Amino acid sequence: MKLAACIGIAVAGLALGYCEETRADSESEVQTSQQTATPTDTCDVKRPVVMFNRWQEDWSVLKNPCVPREPLDSLKYIPLGGDPYSYLSLGANLRERFEVSETPLFGLSPARSDSSLIQRAQVHADAHVGEYLQFFVQLEDARAFDKDQVKTTDKNPLDLEQAFAAWVSPLGPGTIKLRVGRQEMAFDLQRFISVRDGPNVRQAYDALWADYEYQKWRFIGYATRPVQYRDISAFDDTSNRHLTFSGVRFERKDVGLGDLSGYYSLYTRAGAQFIDAQGEEHRNVFDLRYTGKVSATDWDVESMYQTGYVGDKTIAAWAVGSLFGYTLDTPWAPRFGLQVDAASGDRHLNDSRVETFNPLFPNGYYFTLAGYTGYANLIHVKPSITLKPSSKLALLFAVGLQWRMSTNDAIYQQGSAVVPGTAGHGTRWTGAYAQIRADWTVAANLIASVEAVHFRVGDSIRELGGSNSDYVGVELKYGW
Repeated sequence: MKLAACIGIAVAGLALGYCEETRADSESEVQTSQQTATPTDTCDVKRPVVMFNRWQEDWSVLKNPCVPREPLDSLKYIPLGGDPYSYLSLGANLRERFEVSETPLFGLSPARSDSSLIQRAQVHADAHVGEYLQFFVQLEDARAFDKDQVKTTDKNPLDLEQAFAAWVSPLGPGTIKLRVGRQEMAFDLQRFISVRDGPNVRQAYDALWADYEYQKWRFIGYATRPVQYRDISAFDDTSNRHLTFSGVRFERKDVGLGDLSGYYSLYTRAGAQFIDAQGEEHRNVFDLRYTGKVSATDWDVESMYQTGYVGDKTIAAWAVGSLFGYTLDTPWAPRFGLQVDAASGDRHLNDSRVETFNPLFPNGYYFTLAGYTGYANLIHVKPSITLKPSSKLALLFAVGLQWRMSTNDAIYQQGSAVVPGTAGHGTRWTGAYAQIRADWTVAANLIASVEAVHFRVGDSIRELGGSNSDYVGVELKYGW
């Protein structure tokens, strides 16, 4: 069974066992009615599955009477007129997660240990009109119950998550795909550009998206204003010129032993705040990724370089992320993984350069769900082993080791949160953590997960009065 996150990115993105659907816009796109099967006398079509991007689902196969029926299927495929390509499909997602997080920011902030229930509910309507046109609307309601420190990524009362029109049709020897409106988008493993599925409030973009696919090539252009979330009342989210993200991208399959992709983007933000710079942020982003799998070996390597300016200071920042794995052909299919990441930090404060890497729109689970690790001023090494006792159960065991790239810059947690007092203090060693995670497919479209993380801080944090941190999360995820 493939559910919304498809157990996702092999238990928190660390074992590289993600399904194809989680590659979001980078690997697959709108599946329009032109690709659907027509009714036949033999049942040669399969029942659709819930996908990471709900707008990619194709429920028109239910017009074939031989496809097995389930309750409420009359709402999954509602014919519109007499056109065989026109139909309406309704759906919903629900995620409930109970979290216990001790000593946020390693105890160096006034925040107390926190236990809470976070809930994300989504409903959508997917209308296909004719052979090429699609309209998709999704509402989201995210709540945080009994949470002491509520961030914009935790709570968002009923609001419009997605509302776009899409057009997919042949053009010359290839296929053109257009989307306009509020939409989610993500690239690759979602290290830097994501739908932010880990936290409670997913990230959407008010955007114009266009791509052209021809044989092994794909070319993409996008102009977006990322949605800025408010948690005061319903339908109060906004986007504006004070935060933009636009660029161009290419993808090429079968380059040597793997696939190659890259993009250039321009990220702008008003009122940016860094330890050593403030003001208008104008950041050029250059990204290149190579991924593949040969026999039992898999890999995913991505690099990013950033230039531009913040206020009157120039930007020179970079990051590298990599995942390597080897899977044995034995019972439980053990996969031995190694994750190595690095991101620049500011080496000299009070100079004319900003070297702190901006992770842009990370997914929130690339390291762990605990949020103790941020993608800035970082060296991160993480060996892991993933076991699959059955097709419905995956177990991850991992240990992470962390250093700072520069001791003049701070230690960062998820969301670029600065650990107070760490800039200019102590050694490079940050600490180490242990992670255990289990994902269990309970029933069709229902997944249960549990994750536990213990972070043991280094002396640099302990000398400031910091302490070790623990996280436990228990989650149920359902898609209809």
